[in-house]
Amino acid sequence: KVGWYNAVLQPAFHLPYPDDTLAFVVLSTPSMFDKALKPFVNKEWLKIIRDPVDQCVSHHLSRVKEKFPDQKVDVIFDYEILPSRKPKFLAQTAAHVAGAAFYYQRKDVKLDPWGKKKIYGVCIHPKYGGWFAIRGLLLFPDIQLPFLEQSAPVDCVSTEEKRIELLEQFNFHWQDGRYRDIIEVKERYSEEQKTYFATPPAERFRLLGLTQEAQ
Repeated sequence: KVGWYNAVLQPAFHLPYPDDTLAFVVLSTPSMFDKALKPFVNKEWLKIIRDPVDQCVSHHLSRVKEKFPDQKVDVIFDYEILPSRKPKFLAQTAAHVAGAAFYYQRKDVKLDPWGKKKIYGVCIHPKYGGWFAIRGLLLFPDIQLPFLEQSAPVDCVSTEEKRIELLEQFNFHWQDGRYRDIIEVKERYSEEQKTYFATPPAERFRLLGLTQEAQ
């Protein structure tokens, strides 16, 4: 429910819907690359290429909206920002309150070793570890669910030592991706997908077989 999200954030970040409004957090799993992105690119739905992943997600979420012709469905994407430059929604907070993934933050470590350093939090999924992404929010403004019960996310990095290791790796060594394997995972990105996301955005078109002309 939107109220679960708004309850843990400052008013500046609140979503402008009643507390009982139904919302879904949309995640992409490791298989998204092969099952969604590559077919999307191959079908040449990209008339103007900006970001193939964002456009692929947008395409599929617009198809979800079409499945509910009698409902108002609002979609907010993870990359959208307000005129104030704030994100339209805080993806990791949304994933946590929805029970989708646990958002580990500095406050979850009792003996903080970082002093005055800025430490960013990170979501870990019980099945995919850090090998997933939060892509968007689907909101159903006309559906109010006062009796929906909140499910807590799975606390899969439960020891103090592991939480410190996770936040250290994510904040200071995120490029090597070790934080993604802080737990044993069921599925991770393929080598091709790792290469794609490790490549500067302007050079990714070539990896998908897209020409500069198409761009």
